[in-house]
Amino acid sequence: MTDNEDSFRITRRATIGGAAAALATAAVPAVARSPRRRPNILYIMADDLGYADLSCYGRRDFETPVLDRLATEGLRFTNAYANSAVCTATRVGLITGRYQYRLPVGLEEPLAFRQNIGLPPSHPTLPSQLAKAGYRTSLIGKWHLGSLPDYDPLKSGYQTFWGIRSGGVDYYTHQTSGGRPDLWDGPTPVEKTGYITDLIADRAIEEIRAASAASAPWFMSLHFTAPHWPWEGPGDEAESAHIAQSKDPKALFHYDGGTAATYAAMVRRLDYQVGRVLEALRAARVDGDTIVVFTSDNGGERFSDTWPFSGRKTELLEGGLRIPAIVRWPGVTKAGSTSDAQVISMDWLPTFTAAAGAAPDAQFPSDGVDIAPALRGGALGERTLFWRYKNHAQRAARRGNLKYLKIGENEFLFDVAADPLERANLKDRNAPAFAALKAEWEAWNATMLPLDPQSYTHGFTASELADHIGVDD
Repeated sequence: MTDNEDSFRITRRATIGGAAAALATAAVPAVARSPRRRPNILYIMADDLGYADLSCYGRRDFETPVLDRLATEGLRFTNAYANSAVCTATRVGLITGRYQYRLPVGLEEPLAFRQNIGLPPSHPTLPSQLAKAGYRTSLIGKWHLGSLPDYDPLKSGYQTFWGIRSGGVDYYTHQTSGGRPDLWDGPTPVEKTGYITDLIADRAIEEIRAASAASAPWFMSLHFTAPHWPWEGPGDEAESAHIAQSKDPKALFHYDGGTAATYAAMVRRLDYQVGRVLEALRAARVDGDTIVVFTSDNGGERFSDTWPFSGRKTELLEGGLRIPAIVRWPGVTKAGSTSDAQVISMDWLPTFTAAAGAAPDAQFPSDGVDIAPALRGGALGERTLFWRYKNHAQRAARRGNLKYLKIGENEFLFDVAADPLERANLKDRNAPAFAALKAEWEAWNATMLPLDPQSYTHGFTASELADHIGVDD
């Protein structure tokens, strides 16, 4: 039996098991949340998962039965956006509820090499505000917001941390691109044998059991590394060993590795492990009291499906920004519903803090909005969303169906509802709208920090960036 055949066999079992777990969860009637108890919050984030990488979003060559089932039990957004087209910047937007460009760490696209940059422990965060409101808080999985000793999840509101600190590790050795071990239990490095997707799920299940046995409500950030490179599926220990034996420090980036089949195995294993986590909620009898969100940190990577969009991670085309987002909130979301409301990563902070009854921080007001009206099936007020990337070489703004986009010296206006591939430039046909959106972007940008000339992506050409972008992202 070949390695690929063995990987498919293992993954097929995982998919069947995941479907069974999802069906078991679905078999339990939805329990109305007690008005006396604030909801638990389980926020699950994949890494580099493309918009159409789940079959409920259109993936055509494999299925994701667990997440498909979650969508049938809750609400699926079709206009969900990441705060950035890369990892660290989105995570800054998520945890602070603000545009990442307000903080030096948010200018790092991605965060690499600079030990003196990270999320300031003094800055209020989603977990710190929930902890202040009496929530038990945990981060299981990927951090990527700064290195010890100055920056740490435990200094930014999480009471428990188990996972990795960097942008990516080998799925079996748990080492970074420099061969450094990167698996932690709080401040303590740990060694543990196993596939990292499985280990993260195992630890999440342990935390759900412990948190659910306590009296306080809880918040968990469950940040998987899948399906981020290196392209290693279940049963791919031989590929891991090949990378470990290579003397090339860039081997982990896997420029010449992976296959579509391996990527499918990685996503299906992620789907299966999410099923185990959801089953743990049911077993602890807290599924009726728990908000569950599943989404991604940015658009798709090399093997991703981003149809019907063009572009990918690192690009402000829709494929680099549009992400899947599924929400199951008993008593709030309607089973099997969809929403075309435009939501973004930084919206989760005001949404979750409002659900928890936590007071907003007056000194650091969120740039996001509470999206509960959309979760209930209503609409959100129209607003403009903004992005920039790589030394102003890329900029974008969306309001309604219109999107202003600049790449290098080329400027565009697209109707991304009518033209999701962003091919028909309406800049001249609708000159007033183009000018208005461009001016709005300029005014917004003037309120943000200027880009840091020392940041990792500053000054790279497109070809140079292609050679270097993998570092710790």
